[in-house]
Amino acid sequence: MFIKSPFVLIVPLGILLLVAAMSCASRRRPKLRLSEGRLSPCPDSPNCVCSEDKGKPSWIEPLALQGDPDKAWEKLKDIVEKMGGTIEREDDGYLRATFRTKLFRFVDDVEFRMDADKRMIHVRSASRVGYSDLGVNRKRVEALRSRFNEAMNSLP
Repeated sequence: MFIKSPFVLIVPLGILLLVAAMSCASRRRPKLRLSEGRLSPCPDSPNCVCSEDKGKPSWIEPLALQGDPDKAWEKLKDIVEKMGGTIEREDDGYLRATFRTKLFRFVDDVEFRMDADKRMIHVRSASRVGYSDLGVNRKRVEALRSRFNEAMNSLP
């Protein structure tokens, strides 16, 4: 049996190569940091959420800080790691972690900034590549929020 069209092989191979290239590109570390004491705003693409983007489609509610800020911060780090995140950097009131998607192993960056005075922890979660993430970053933050709130309610 002969293949009548070479496109039957070329198109799937092309898609596979594109996904592989995107996966490799997602491994480059962006220069993330606080800018004027705040998390960086999200780009216009729908693959990012940030609690400091008030009024934009990328906005997501910050984490509510309850009890002792130091204990809450330690719980947050523990939750990030239990959810599969890798903590890349921690400074005074700032935390950056990476998560990998299950299927294609794309890297997403998640940042946290504690604002103890306002009793909140700001969060930003963004894909390194692509345009849409099909809501993965928003779902991750909401799952993290749920676990964080549960942990905070169980603290003495």
